[in-house]
Amino acid sequence: MIAGDLDLAEREQFPEIAARVVGLRRQLLVIDMCRVTFMDSTGAAFLISLADSGRRRGGATVLRGADERDLFVLEVCGALDLFRIDRDHRCESAAPATGATSTPVPHRPV
Repeated sequence: MIAGDLDLAEREQFPEIAARVVGLRRQLLVIDMCRVTFMDSTGAAFLISLADSGRRRGGATVLRGADERDLFVLEVCGALDLFRIDRDHRCESAAPATGATSTPVPHRPV
């Protein structure tokens, strides 16, 4: 799950998070965007790098809970096709978290 802003101000955290996620070497990465309050092109580039890394390993990246604004940013970046979009997911009604970005958690098959 990602919480808070996914933007230029948070970019220093991205390499460490990406290294941990890529190190898991999962075929399916599900990124829960329900608690993202803002995403700019820097945040989109971070998501794109995760999806690209997974794709090179033959995997897929799913965005769950991304709102239309987030999807628009990815579309403007020309990268929407790198993601599977979970349009059926409904975020909890809890208010979005504030603060630093938390680590995206890969989906673990049940």
